[in-house]
Amino acid sequence: MRVIGLDYGTKTMGVALSDETKLIASPIETIRYSSFDELYSKLDVYFDKYKIDTIVLGNPKNLDGSLSDRSKLSFEMKDLLENRYHVNVIMEDERFTSVIVNNMLIENGERRKDRKKVVDKLAASLILQSYLDRSNNGK
Repeated sequence: MRVIGLDYGTKTMGVALSDETKLIASPIETIRYSSFDELYSKLDVYFDKYKIDTIVLGNPKNLDGSLSDRSKLSFEMKDLLENRYHVNVIMEDERFTSVIVNNMLIENGERRKDRKKVVDKLAASLILQSYLDRSNNGK
C-alpha cells in the first residue's frame, strides 16, 4: 500500500507518492487542469496503478494556525476525494512548503520559469514527507 500526497491549487495539483514502506515521499508530477473531470482522469491513473490507501492533502492554514479561505476550498476537495476514491484523506499543514521549495530552487540557481514547473510537485513531496515522518516516528 502507498500514500499519495497532493498540493491542491485552482489550476494545478502537485502529486507525490510514497514508496511501499511508507518511508520516502517522491515528487511525481504537477497536474495542470481546467476542470475537475480532467483532474480526476489524471489522478485515476495513480489509483489504478498503485494500491493507495491514504491521501495526504495540503491544508494552507493562516500563519496563526487558523483556517484560511484556501483551507475551506481544500476541505471541499477532501470531501470530493473521499467520495471518489473511498480512502482516508488526511489534512496536512502546508504552511511555508512553497516558500521552502522556492528558496531551495533559487539556491540551486533555477530560473523562475523553471521553478514554476516543479514547485507544486516538490511542495506535495514535502507535505507527504512531513506526514510520513510523523506517522513513522519511532519505527
